[in-house]
Amino acid sequence: MSEFYYKGINKVKVVTESDGYWIVEALEDFEDCTDGASISVKKGERRIVQPDTLFKQKKLLPMVKEHEYELNMEKKLKRMVAESEDTTKK
Repeated sequence: MSEFYYKGINKVKVVTESDGYWIVEALEDFEDCTDGASISVKKGERRIVQPDTLFKQKKLLPMVKEHEYELNMEKKLKRMVAESEDTTKK
């Protein structure tokens, strides 16, 4: 059938298509993380995946942005540490 990239990174071949899930065959070895567990997938191994995890072109997933609140708190903490160091030096 056709070739896709699983999660936009790993090359797989679609074997069977159904309504909710597709069966794919790995065309290369890769590590997959499902339910918090790391699983090593060997070339030729078949897996059941959701169609929305397959992409036509290889792509990198977007960077995860930190929450704005966390960034502001980190800046505030750095400023407080710098001020306390300045007062202890005097």
